[in-house]
Amino acid sequence: MDSNTVVYERLADRLSSTPNGFMRSKKGTDLKLLAKMFTPEEAALGAVMHLPREDVADIAARAGVNPTEAAQTLKTMARKGLVNAGRGSKGLAFGLLPFVVGSYEESLPYLDEEMAQLFEELMQETRGEGMLGPGPALQRVIPVEQSIDAQVDVLPYEGVSALLDASMAFGIRECICRKQKGLLGEACDYPRFNCVSFAPVEGAFAHVEYIEPVTKDEAKRILREAEEAGLVHTVYNQQDGIHYICNCCPCCCGILRGIVEFGQMHALARSAFLARVDAELCVGCSQCVERCHFGALTMVDDQCIVDPMHCMGCGLCVTACASDALRLIRRPADEQPPPPKDHLAWLAERADARGERLEDLL
Repeated sequence: MDSNTVVYERLADRLSSTPNGFMRSKKGTDLKLLAKMFTPEEAALGAVMHLPREDVADIAARAGVNPTEAAQTLKTMARKGLVNAGRGSKGLAFGLLPFVVGSYEESLPYLDEEMAQLFEELMQETRGEGMLGPGPALQRVIPVEQSIDAQVDVLPYEGVSALLDASMAFGIRECICRKQKGLLGEACDYPRFNCVSFAPVEGAFAHVEYIEPVTKDEAKRILREAEEAGLVHTVYNQQDGIHYICNCCPCCCGILRGIVEFGQMHALARSAFLARVDAELCVGCSQCVERCHFGALTMVDDQCIVDPMHCMGCGLCVTACASDALRLIRRPADEQPPPPKDHLAWLAERADARGERLEDLL
């Protein structure tokens, strides 16, 4: 095994040990993918980094490299979206980003056909194992707001409007999943430029190359258009600190494909809601069945039937129902406990479910 292979193996082990996880390959596809993203020098630093930001000297000492050289490499890694950077006690500090959600999404500007092919091969070989579970899912469904019964209270972390109204800056970026499939000649017909980012600070996206700043009203319009197109809203699976809304399709999204293509229902956390049919209003048109990505609806004697085990509570079926026979209701609390309070709580729950020591990464 040559020295470069060793360093990428160490980086893959490090990413695998994060609560987010990483897909490992018996054929070396994982190492080839990392080699497209990290130079050997970057991989050597990433392999010893922690998730919280640290001073350069601490990272360099663990990697056994010169601190000045490490600082230059880490700055390059930050520009590539491989690490996060911020002010530390001794200048710039850096923390390792997980693979998903993290450095893979930040590869959007340089994702090319070769990298897209390697990602696809890794997904097919592993069926998403190592990334899609176990424990709290990476992402969670939030429903189309107008699909929820008017008598049901919606908590701030459960609604699109509340998330946007609490923010001061908004931006739109291309969906990396649909870009990845497009590079393979497998593009779908869903719109691609509708991943919505938001932040509590004005102007947060003014100098981000691959994010187009928009107003809050424009962001809400884009989300409505995504709903109309049949895309599923998903966010990070926590209550506080949410800063994006993905709009996912079952043909390209790595996480939705975990359910639709690979049959892993734990790949995505459902919302706290469930579709309910008013039998007197249902006309048996089956538009809702065609709209559902998760196989949760069937027609029996011209009557829509909901399978609660497969309903993800996205609300797309409701928006397809011309007779107003479908609404979302809240699931019983014991069927859908609330998501982790914040990212640290999510990390702790996920690490525990994976049998990992979170202390080794913090």
